[in-house]
Amino acid sequence: QAICRRQTRETMVVYNFKKIAPVPTSKDFVDVVLSKTQRQTPTVIHKQYAIGRIRSFYMRKVKFTQSTYEEKIARILDEFPRLNDIHPFYADLMNVLYDKDHYKLALGQLNMARGLIDRLGKDYLRLLKFGDSLYRCKQLKRAALGRMCTLMRKLKSSLEYLEQVRQHLARLPSIDPNTRTLLICGYPNVGKSSFMNKVTRADVEVQPYAFTTKSLFVGHTDYKYLRWQVIDTPGILDHSLEERNTIEMQSVTALVHLKAAVLYFVDLSEQCGFSIKEQVSLFHNIKPLFEGKPLVVVLNKSDVRTLDQCTADEKAMIATLQGTGVSFITCSTLTEEGVAGLKAAACDLLLEHRVSSKVARAERAGKEGGTLGQIHVAIPIPRDRVKRPPVIPESVTSRLALGET
Repeated sequence: QAICRRQTRETMVVYNFKKIAPVPTSKDFVDVVLSKTQRQTPTVIHKQYAIGRIRSFYMRKVKFTQSTYEEKIARILDEFPRLNDIHPFYADLMNVLYDKDHYKLALGQLNMARGLIDRLGKDYLRLLKFGDSLYRCKQLKRAALGRMCTLMRKLKSSLEYLEQVRQHLARLPSIDPNTRTLLICGYPNVGKSSFMNKVTRADVEVQPYAFTTKSLFVGHTDYKYLRWQVIDTPGILDHSLEERNTIEMQSVTALVHLKAAVLYFVDLSEQCGFSIKEQVSLFHNIKPLFEGKPLVVVLNKSDVRTLDQCTADEKAMIATLQGTGVSFITCSTLTEEGVAGLKAAACDLLLEHRVSSKVARAERAGKEGGTLGQIHVAIPIPRDRVKRPPVIPESVTSRLALGET
C-alpha cells in the first residue's frame, strides 16, 4: 500500500500540462472528421450493385465517422487532468483559476456527447441493415452523419472554454509539490520578488506598485549540493477569505498545500503603502496556514529603517509575531545585506523539519527504519482447515535417497 501511495505521488508530480494537444473548435472538429471519412472510406457506389454491397458501403461510412468522433473526444478527455487524480495543490489552483464546476461540466458534456454519438451510430447501423434501396441507404447515412455533426456543433462553447483552459494550463509554472521548497509571502510590494531575483535565476518583474506579481513564479537555487524550489506568490491583503480575489487565492492555495519553509516578508519602512500594524494583522489572519511548516519572519528594507529605529508600539506589535519555531531575520534586498544568510537559515530549517518529520513517522509506525515501516506484508488467510502438505514425486525421493541431485 505504501509503495502504491508513493507511485501515485510520483505520477502526480510528473503530470505535464504542456503536453495537452490543442482543442479544435466545433466547426474544425466536424470538418476534420468528415474530411477523414471521405478520404479513408470508399467513395464510388452504383445502384445496380447488390443491395448487400450498398448497405455495407454506407454502414462503413457511418461506423467510421462514429469511431473517429469517439477517438478524438476520448483523447481530449484523457489528456485533460481529472481533479481527483492530480495533487490537491493543482486541483485547488485549477478551481481558483477556472472554476471547478464549469471545468467538470465542460468535460461532462463531451463525455455525454461521446455516448450519444455511439448510440446514434448503433441505431442507424441497425436501420441500414433493412435499407431496401440505394436512395434509402444514402438518406439514412446523411441523417446519421448530420445528427452527429449537430451534436458536436452544440458543444461550441465547451470546446472553446477547454481550449482557453489548455492555453492557461500550459503557462502554469512547473511546481513540484513534494520537493524542497521556499515559499515567499506577504503584502504587495514588500520585496518578495526582489528576494526571488537575488537567490534564483528567475527574472520576476519588479515595479513600485502593488500586485505587480499576478501569478505564482518559480525559481531554483542550490544549497548544500541540493536543488531547491523557490516560489514567489502574489501579495495578500488583510481581509476575509470570501473577499479575496483570484490573484490572492493563488497564494492561499500554495500556503495550504505545499510543504515548504514559509518566508513572511515585513516592510519596516512602510514604503509598500501598508503600515506595520496592517502587516502584523495579516500575519495573524493567515497564521493557521503556517501550521506544521518552518516559518521565518523577514524584516526587509533594513537599509531604509531597522528594527531599532521603530517606535515602542511598533516593536511591541512585531513582538507578537514571535512563537514556537518562528525565526526573525533582518535583510535588505537592495544592498543584498543578509540575503545569503536568510537563504541558508530557511534551507537549514526546512531540512531539519523534513528529517524530524520522517523520524516521527518511523516511530509512529513502530519500526526503526522508515522503509520497513512503510512496507505492507500481505499474509494469506487459510480458506479451510484441510491440510495440504507438499507432494514430492517418488522418483525425486528415491534420487535424493541415493544422494543424486
